[in-house]
Amino acid sequence: MTNKGLAIVAYITIIGWVVSYLEFKKRADKSALVNYHLGQSLGLIIVSFALGIAISVLAAIIPSLYFVSFIISGATLVLLLLGVVTANNEAMKPLPIIGKFFEGRFNFDGRIDAAKQ
Repeated sequence: MTNKGLAIVAYITIIGWVVSYLEFKKRADKSALVNYHLGQSLGLIIVSFALGIAISVLAAIIPSLYFVSFIISGATLVLLLLGVVTANNEAMKPLPIIGKFFEGRFNFDGRIDAAKQ
C-alpha cells in the first residue's frame, strides 16, 4: 500500500487506524505523511470517543439533550472526511478545531527527538 493509501486508511474507523499503524511500523522507510495523519486520526478517535461518552451521560440525565449527540456525530463525520481529503491531497494540514492540539503529540516512527532528550 502506498503512503497516501495508508494515510487515508488511518481515518477509516479504529480498525483502519490499526491496519495503517501496523503497516507503517513494518516499513523501513517511515513516511512523515503517514506519521502525521496517524496522529491526526488518533486525535480524532480520542476526541470523538470522549465526546460520545460525555454526551451519552448527559443524555441519560437530561433526555432532551439527545439531539446533541447527532450534532456531535455529524461534526465527527465532517472532520473525518476533511482528514481523508487532506490525506488524499498528500498535505499535512491539521484538522479544523482539534487538529492543532494533536499536532506533534504522537510520534509513530520510533525515533526519539533529539530536542526532547
